[in-house]
Amino acid sequence: MLLLLAEYLTTLESGFAVLQYITVRGIMGIMTALILSLMIGPWMIRKLSQQKIGQVVRDDGPKSHFSKAGTPTMGGALILISIAVSTLLWADLRNSYVWVVLLTTLLFGAVGWVDDYRKVFRKDPRGLPAKWKYLWQSVIGLAAALFLYFNATDPVQTSYIVPFFKDVSIDTGMLFIVISYFVIVGSSNAVNLTDGLDGLAILPTVMVGGALGIIAYLAGHAEFSNYLRIPFVTGTGELVIFCGALVGAGLGFLWFNTYPAQVFMGDVGALALGAALGVVAVVARHEIVLFIMGGIFVAETMSVILQVASFKLTGKRIFRMAPIHHHFELKGWPEPRVIVRFWIITVMLVLFGLATLKLR
Repeated sequence: MLLLLAEYLTTLESGFAVLQYITVRGIMGIMTALILSLMIGPWMIRKLSQQKIGQVVRDDGPKSHFSKAGTPTMGGALILISIAVSTLLWADLRNSYVWVVLLTTLLFGAVGWVDDYRKVFRKDPRGLPAKWKYLWQSVIGLAAALFLYFNATDPVQTSYIVPFFKDVSIDTGMLFIVISYFVIVGSSNAVNLTDGLDGLAILPTVMVGGALGIIAYLAGHAEFSNYLRIPFVTGTGELVIFCGALVGAGLGFLWFNTYPAQVFMGDVGALALGAALGVVAVVARHEIVLFIMGGIFVAETMSVILQVASFKLTGKRIFRMAPIHHHFELKGWPEPRVIVRFWIITVMLVLFGLATLKLR
């Protein structure tokens, strides 16, 4: 929105041309989302408290979590508002990638909102039944995958590039739709499973989102992509603004979500942010790198899958409790220790993921 204004003002005063640079608008996107979330946060927390929109704690969970019952939840709406406003202000709205990423994020957030609403207002601990939740996630994820496939104008936009190999490009054809669908929906659910401790999910999401923004910028820049031997995808650089908004909004939310949390994001935030990471990775053609950088999300998801499979097949549990962050809590790790150690692991994984851009 402001880009169009800047383009007009540049004809009157050349100094406004600086706003046409993606990097400048990316920084402005971060700052706008951060300031918005810090400003709106206290008001939203008060409103959530007044409406008694509080967290429901599982009876079979760690006893240290019982004190969290009643803490305001659905705070993910704060993140989504900040991302949406910042993106609409600073991104080039003529870019189709901006719209597919933003709309996918907001629609997954809507599914999460319905789930949270049923838990909080209808006092239904199941929330939105799993089959309906997965159905709507599938519809949105499939729609995004179909849009990207049928609007691709270059084979590289639907081919898979394997990290560490310079010239390995796999033309997947229509299989691109299936893979992209699983990346988007899987990423959404993985972040949701990780969102179980104060600040545990949001900072890794911020770090991975920021790294994906860097990758999107490089993939959308002809010279950088050629130098790094990564696929050049025209228009992906504009996703820097969206990823910057995600970083700013996430850091603003962490201000209130850090231990001990004043607010939880709920499914409205977790499902949306996970989908955002997935669709950005698909657009930038770096799904495998997302798998690497989001290793914590992968570990959390695998711990649940293995726990369920083991119990159904043998009647025994592998972990004391799944997702795996609860396993470490039940082993005696204080909650802040679990959180910070998972953050440190994510830092290392993100750096390794970025290193794959050069190690080809």
